[in-house]
Amino acid sequence: MIPGYTSDINKFNWEEIFKNYPWVQDMRGVPQDSIHHMEGHVETHTRMVVESLISDSEFNSDSFTEEERQLLFVSALLHDVEKRSTTFEEDGRIVSPGHAKKGEKTARLILYRDIPIPFLQREKIAKLVRYHGLPLWVLEKPNPNKAIIESSLYVKNSLIHELAEADINGRICQDANELFDRLDLFRELAMDNKCWMQSKEFPSTLARHEYFAKDECYPDYDPFDDKKCEVYVMCGFPGTGKDYFIEHNLPDLPVLSLDALRLKMKIKPDDTSGTGQVIQQAKETAKEYLRKHQSFIWNGTNLTRQVRQQPIDLCASYGAKVKLIYLEVPYKRLKHQNLNREYPVKEEILERFINKLEMPHIFEAHDVEYIVEGEKQNIL
Repeated sequence: MIPGYTSDINKFNWEEIFKNYPWVQDMRGVPQDSIHHMEGHVETHTRMVVESLISDSEFNSDSFTEEERQLLFVSALLHDVEKRSTTFEEDGRIVSPGHAKKGEKTARLILYRDIPIPFLQREKIAKLVRYHGLPLWVLEKPNPNKAIIESSLYVKNSLIHELAEADINGRICQDANELFDRLDLFRELAMDNKCWMQSKEFPSTLARHEYFAKDECYPDYDPFDDKKCEVYVMCGFPGTGKDYFIEHNLPDLPVLSLDALRLKMKIKPDDTSGTGQVIQQAKETAKEYLRKHQSFIWNGTNLTRQVRQQPIDLCASYGAKVKLIYLEVPYKRLKHQNLNREYPVKEEILERFINKLEMPHIFEAHDVEYIVEGEKQNIL
């Protein structure tokens, strides 16, 4: 795991961590609102959160595995990493809107590019960063049940609870008792939804997608599968082996390749206006397949949810079942494979792609698979 990890408070060395990680150094001097954080700036708070976590008797009990303790330690270090970029003063108060969402992407980048760790561990840490404030605000969500079910699909709500408890103990504030009451409510809500120590179970992947796609839908409702064909939407950086995967796993289906269209239309990968023309042409070809109920593959990088949503919504509107397939290889291997492609992407563009990635949600399509180094990852 990450250098500096320990579950023994007597061996914890904050100065070693501060010295080794620039993103920890960036926390020093970042202000926080004195009402909720009288302890001072973000670095002080983060150190106190980590110390509180590893001093907690529950953290060191059989309630958590050694791997889970490591996940929690790293998540505590990273939970406020993007307060450095989101903090400003508004109406006399210091606020950091969106720091958890942005922090998720930063945590993923750090643990992919700078300190590589296995995919499943990395994604759990990224989601712990994303959801670390959920226990305190879940009842203010438009649909608290859906919010807590969503978080359970990525990481145990019991781990989120443990991190949030450390987040409270690692600060000086006057409303701590109220925050602990919210923690208790979060636990009860997770237990009521049967997703405290496990992911919420759905009757099928189609049922899971329907639940998150519609406002009025129940997690135990299993819709009838009347899909007329199946469309596979590929997702991954250039050089992850999408063409190889298709050749060896879906060899009999027609491929609608955005790269091939781009070459045919003589449009460069970084030409944003030209990309719109490529996608429009791809949609027209897709409609031809869909009218004939012909299964096919939509092959492109599809790195953001907004971009992926276009083929997913189009194909679903024609009655197709959409399976989203995300491919990944380690950073060093990615750079090597990109250089050995017939048409390699420039290094600066590849780095831009890496920074741009929005990891597909598991409910984003009717079915979602994560393939890392050729192996399927069971994220649930």
